[in-house]
Amino acid sequence: MRVTNTISIALKNLIKNKMRSILTSLGIIIGVCSVIVMVAIGTGSQQKIRNQIASLGSNLLIVTPNFSRVGGVATRSDSNRLTLADVTNLKKNPVYVRWVSPLIESSAQVIAGGQNWNTAIYGVSPDFILIRNWDVAQGEFFTEQDSRVKKKVAVLGRTVADELFPGGDPLGQTIRIRNVPFKVIGVLAAKGKNSFGLDQDDLVMAPDSTVMTRLAGSRYVRMIYVSAVTAESMGAAENEIRQVMRTSHNLRGTREDDFNIGTQEEITQMATSTAVTLTLLLGAIAGVSLLVGGIGIMNIMLVSVTERTREIGIRMAVGAKRNDILLQFLIEALVLSIAGGAVGIILAVAVCLFLNTFTSLSAVINVSIIFLAFVFAGSVGVFFGYYPARKAANMNPIDALRYE
Repeated sequence: MRVTNTISIALKNLIKNKMRSILTSLGIIIGVCSVIVMVAIGTGSQQKIRNQIASLGSNLLIVTPNFSRVGGVATRSDSNRLTLADVTNLKKNPVYVRWVSPLIESSAQVIAGGQNWNTAIYGVSPDFILIRNWDVAQGEFFTEQDSRVKKKVAVLGRTVADELFPGGDPLGQTIRIRNVPFKVIGVLAAKGKNSFGLDQDDLVMAPDSTVMTRLAGSRYVRMIYVSAVTAESMGAAENEIRQVMRTSHNLRGTREDDFNIGTQEEITQMATSTAVTLTLLLGAIAGVSLLVGGIGIMNIMLVSVTERTREIGIRMAVGAKRNDILLQFLIEALVLSIAGGAVGIILAVAVCLFLNTFTSLSAVINVSIIFLAFVFAGSVGVFFGYYPARKAANMNPIDALRYE
């Protein structure tokens, strides 16, 4: 009964001073809301990056040329560049490798009738869209035979198709890339923008050999996309690629690799490491506002103790023990922090829904973060409310009654 009465008195006092209670809880409300929203935005960014990397392809490994240092300067010599011969060797009798495609990348002004558009030109093999899980929305993709005979055919990204043939059918039409005519045989399905805001549909794909000889003017490949047979065989596929590439580049004994092999997991870790750091930083900054809210509770509670000195003296005079006074003020601090935490959670959910609906930001709410923020808010209330409560409990009843 004594505890019930103490709780009742604490709640009545908070209700009696509504505006002060609301303003005292405001710091906790802002703190909890900030922590949840900041962590949600960071988690959403990480998830977005993972989804974008997953969209790069299935069981993806990427082979890139390595830099060699001559006189302290990083360079790529002819011996450590990638060629179509490397691609051919990787396709010979594969065990753990499923698909292989080179990437020869260039950019150019593409002309079709009275329209023109500057875009990226990708020289790839037919395996490329299988690796990237990319569908052809109209027409067809070019074949290995088209690549062998250096056929001048092209497949357009959705953005390029819309810019060059607004409202028209691009299939069978001729486009000119650096004055070289290409026949459009297909249009890729739209992929949209990636996590960095780049339009994945703003490109033209053509056979690797055609792009290399007709457009790029180079015999080197920028990178090689490889897909492992299964996710479980990624490690074995990496070892297989390394052995084939070392043989292809005539690397014997202990000579270092003149190429790099990046796996999907490594790419994901590299891309998300910055987002993770930013999430922790934002969460820590938002957490500071919770501490500030706790200090606000302590300040108001100290003022409240001073204002209610005579009330405390009267309660002690009629039989209230020091623990009753301590419990009363602790309950007031705890209720303020818990109520502020609950309102902060509701506000955070509303803010996240707004961001997901009306902005390009992605906010993923983590239930564990909500729970931790709520518990931390309650802990802050108890921690910062203890000193004022202890001060009230340690008052001398006679001095408290005499207080004016």
